[in-house]
Amino acid sequence: MDEHGGKTRTEIEAAVFRRLVEHLRTRSDVQNIDLMNLAGFCRNCLANWYQEAAAAGGETISKETAREIVYGMPYAEWQARNQTPAAPEQLAAFGKNRPEH
Repeated sequence: MDEHGGKTRTEIEAAVFRRLVEHLRTRSDVQNIDLMNLAGFCRNCLANWYQEAAAAGGETISKETAREIVYGMPYAEWQARNQTPAAPEQLAAFGKNRPEH
């Protein structure tokens, strides 16, 4: 599938990425640890993958910049506004099922 309705696969994938990021921004109530435990990835993973993809394309993007792209604000600001302490059961599930990516 190189073309679909005049859009290239890359354009479609980019639109899907933007929609996923926007969805995660609006669902700041969903904690990263819950995403990790349920789906095996979180916002930080997306930022890491963004940084890796940039590097593969010859671009240098800092970890902080990649996180700001995903979070829509500096990471420390997002943490202060939205992050809650992880419950013991969340930490236990994370330790048991921690992804290796």
